[in-house]
Amino acid sequence: MTETNDLIEMAESLPIDLKMQLIDRLLKSLTASQREIEVLWAEEAERRVKELKEGKVAAFSGEDVFQRIHERLAR
Repeated sequence: MTETNDLIEMAESLPIDLKMQLIDRLLKSLTASQREIEVLWAEEAERRVKELKEGKVAAFSGEDVFQRIHERLAR
């Protein structure tokens, strides 16, 4: 754990502009890029279309979905 503490102390001692760069890089490393997100959504859409075509799931109109939600909330 001392290595972690040493690293934190080093980061804390950096000038503000370098801290900002470090923070920016660390945050970017935690989140997927927009391109990665788009690829994941495309894969999910293809999976869902395949399930519909294979009859594994049923499709409902938006109107039906909102009606069911309304009925559940009215209880």
